[in-house]
Amino acid sequence: MKKTTILLIRHGHTVGGEEKRYKGHIDVELSPEGESQIRSLKQRFNGLIETTNAVYCSDLKRAIRSAEIISEGLDITPVIVPEFRERSFGIWEGMSFEEIEKAFPREFNLWKSDPLNYSPPGGESTMEVQKRTIEALGRLLNQHRGDTISIVAHGGINRVILCHFMGIPLSNIFRIEQNFGCLNIIDLYDDGVPVVRLVNG
Repeated sequence: MKKTTILLIRHGHTVGGEEKRYKGHIDVELSPEGESQIRSLKQRFNGLIETTNAVYCSDLKRAIRSAEIISEGLDITPVIVPEFRERSFGIWEGMSFEEIEKAFPREFNLWKSDPLNYSPPGGESTMEVQKRTIEALGRLLNQHRGDTISIVAHGGINRVILCHFMGIPLSNIFRIEQNFGCLNIIDLYDDGVPVVRLVNG
């Protein structure tokens, strides 16, 4: 039975990452701490990462740089997949939870009441993010049956992918933690049953 393995990685800590603000599409750089996190991840899981046949990443700098570190020594060039970009929070990007609630009370309440379908002004809903992410992932899996692939993305994207394979309703998306520089391992077998071996490692 053939097995396809996804090594799903969240990018490392970013410049300004200690501030709890929605980054979304804001193209912040990986911080020195973030580079260290990804190098530590690669060292810890090197035996698995060195089996990677391809590395894919979001088109944002923090994911690209993380993917470059993962690819070092593998003779692999990361391939950018724009659909793996973090969720857009529209005009809320760069703001904290408290700032959004204060500046946009009506919209904030709409978002809280229907987080799956409501999109912040100028942004995306969770359902829209799921659609673009899972469609792109499906195309990659069709190309890599039996391979091991690394995907370097974002907290929101990783949660969507994990919910998809674990059969978890998207309404529970924030019950899954995704720390900077974490690894998730997903095995896909020919019988169609996915096995998630590691979450937020």
